[in-house]
Amino acid sequence: MSSTVSPLAPKTVPDMPMIAGIRLATAEAGIRYKNRTDVLLAVMDKGTAVAGVFTKSKCPSAPVEWCRAKLKGGKARALVVNSGNANAFTGKTGRSSTALTAKIAAKAVGCTEGEIFLASTGVIGEPLDATKFDGVLGRLAETAEAGDYLAAAKAIMTTDTFPKVATATVKLGKAKVTINGMAKGAGMIAPDMATMLSFIFTDAPIAPAALQALLKSGVEDTFNAVTIDGDTSTSDTLLAFATGAAAEHGAPKISRASDPRLKAFVNAFNEVLANLSEQVARDGEGARKLVEITVEGAKTKASARKIAMSIANSPLVKTAIAGEDANWGRVVMAVGKAGEPADRDKLSISFNGIRVAKNGARDPSYDEAQVSEAMKAPEISIKVSLGLGKGRDRVLTCDLTKEYVAINGDYRS
Repeated sequence: MSSTVSPLAPKTVPDMPMIAGIRLATAEAGIRYKNRTDVLLAVMDKGTAVAGVFTKSKCPSAPVEWCRAKLKGGKARALVVNSGNANAFTGKTGRSSTALTAKIAAKAVGCTEGEIFLASTGVIGEPLDATKFDGVLGRLAETAEAGDYLAAAKAIMTTDTFPKVATATVKLGKAKVTINGMAKGAGMIAPDMATMLSFIFTDAPIAPAALQALLKSGVEDTFNAVTIDGDTSTSDTLLAFATGAAAEHGAPKISRASDPRLKAFVNAFNEVLANLSEQVARDGEGARKLVEITVEGAKTKASARKIAMSIANSPLVKTAIAGEDANWGRVVMAVGKAGEPADRDKLSISFNGIRVAKNGARDPSYDEAQVSEAMKAPEISIKVSLGLGKGRDRVLTCDLTKEYVAINGDYRS
């Protein structure tokens, strides 16, 4: 966790309202860090629905495997998150650690181990001493209170420079429902489902299958459209919990994601996902510029996504932006290597609304001084027009600075 906050951090932090059926508590368990909280316990009321999406990495962490197996039950009573140790690439020891953590949590909360969900983040390959949770989780279960999402978000940070939270309130039927979310992530981010770790809580009465469908759909143009460095984590986990408490105030019970009464809720739900995923991009390790890449005129949306990700993950593009250089040649390179349909002589490129290349050549009106001034902005937009079809997509990334190398060169030490 950095002591210097990213210059791209949001200027304000939202007030996070309480959600009926959710209680939170944090503690210092000494997993890896000293003198800071590193464990979060979220306790949910009985009947809380759960949904989740996880990394597609072929080397997933032990907590990811645990959650995938328990997700089939559709119900949750507690979430345990620790920072400092990812419990990934830890073999049988890692699986034993998750089982012991769940056992301790289940005893503390008073539920079955199948209703416990786990997430870990931090160093890969180091055994996680789950005995450090003994006593800690019991104390947290007793002291957990509704409300302090900011403290919860701080407890799950690693190289993050600021806690990431978002909230939305919307009508569902006759009732007001709340959606709160938190996330952590700053490096090893090229999500192939969600993000590093992210957790969404709501009091809406939504059945597990419907919640799962909403979550799976919602991540595609939010968390799956963000990349920091092109590296997909072994620990990527996004869990959503719905307590259903709003049913007491007139919210209808939802069993299908296609229910027309969900329209406003879905929009708000996706807004929370989008807000959190942008905050992840804003906190990219060493980042000084937020970069939005839009590709239009592609054959399909999927093709536009691949080209946009090719640009976003290019070290040459990202270092040029860090150097405030509108080097469209590097963008051309990234378009060409994506393996998607492209016609050099139809290609146009703009930086922050200034067209620098048109129809496969430098724009006749190109002004170096104008473009150089535009590249000094903290937020950079790159627009690529292919002129081949109606496919369009957008992804977020950040620049690549010397600080990124410094952070990751010293990560384990």
